Amino acid sequence: MSKQKKLTLLAGSALVLATLAAGAANAQVCKNNVKVLSQPRDGITLLEKYKDEFKSLSGASFEIDNLNEGDRRAKSRADASTVGKYNVYYVDEANVALFAKSKWIEPLLKHYPKDYDFSDFDAGRQKVATYEGTQWFAPITGGGDMLVYRKDLLEKAGVKPPKTLEEFVAAVKKLHDPANGVYGVALRGQRGSGSNVWRWMPYFKGNGGQWFNGNKPAFNSDAALKATDTYLDLFKYSAPGTKTGSWDESTGAFLAGKVALLIESTPLTGMALDPKVSQVIGKVAFLPPPAPLTGGGYGHGFAIGSKANKTEEAKNCAGLFVAWATSKKNEERRLAEGQFGELNRTSVFNSPEFSKRYGPDLGKALSETGKVTAVNFWQDAQWPDLGDRWGIILEELITGTRSDVKGSLAELDKFAVDLVAKRK
Repeated sequence: MSKQKKLTLLAGSALVLATLAAGAANAQVCKNNVKVLSQPRDGITLLEKYKDEFKSLSGASFEIDNLNEGDRRAKSRADASTVGKYNVYYVDEANVALFAKSKWIEPLLKHYPKDYDFSDFDAGRQKVATYEGTQWFAPITGGGDMLVYRKDLLEKAGVKPPKTLEEFVAAVKKLHDPANGVYGVALRGQRGSGSNVWRWMPYFKGNGGQWFNGNKPAFNSDAALKATDTYLDLFKYSAPGTKTGSWDESTGAFLAGKVALLIESTPLTGMALDPKVSQVIGKVAFLPPPAPLTGGGYGHGFAIGSKANKTEEAKNCAGLFVAWATSKKNEERRLAEGQFGELNRTSVFNSPEFSKRYGPDLGKALSETGKVTAVNFWQDAQWPDLGDRWGIILEELITGTRSDVKGSLAELDKFAVDLVAKRK
């Protein structure tokens, strides 16, 4: 045997040994199956097909318990605060502050393998996953806001796509043509922190509004007054049924071809291009929200539980599952399945496969809107109480059962003072 051939064989053997050693090391990451409390999502169901892949990677498998959103929130709170059965919790923007502040979950990046590239997640998703400067979960779904508009209607009317709020309001008024079944805009009027308040908040934050200064309410301000006046004025041009409607009524009117412009959460963009639900295929275009509006950032994802993961090894195992479940590879699988609402990575948005499925402009628009996406809500465990109270008041202003905006904000201010006082 020649010297060169011997060297080649030795090199090959070394490579095999190195590969086996790496596999053995990976196989020791998890000693036990990862127990996950989640809620049904297509992208999470898809993970079940690849259990063997995770077992090969980590040395163990995983078990997912799925509950509907309300039950999932209740059970995760009860479990995380007591026995801690689950290694990984599905959390969302409404409860991440409570879980982080209560130390029920671990800082994610301490146990998230760097090779999985957390920085590749959309900038807006990263903001929502952050509380007090620390990232707590890896996104499974989420988004911000995007301006979705009927380019055919704008072109016909000679209206340029609006890039500022003033241009947006002017375009809404000009394109409002109810006699011909077209409405300038579609808003959400139904009460709720995730309904009318969610759509109102970009106007509030865009005008410089803040919810609190420390523990003192700060929202009863010129910013809130201006935001409310603008929102109420736009309702004069909103599609029928939206004064007490929410996501379904707003997006449904647009997808039916009845609305010229709409600022809504990013899942609408995928729906607008889906022939199964959209009547405006080929007639829509996308932009970030008009300045100075902020995008309404939201996100759901996987977090590492504290009680069930008593050792660093267990935390690293849970971190590996979170990273694998939300990896670029699994996002590419979700893209191939057409699961638009569960795509979160800029590398996927900018990929040729995404462009082929959704067109060349949407990926760019999603990346741009991520830059102006913000956490508009009060990041606090008591946010749902405050947000829902404002939702009731705001709906009454929208429907005309009350008219005093200043008095309404003062009423909410008193409610907030009492709310904060209760936890002292």
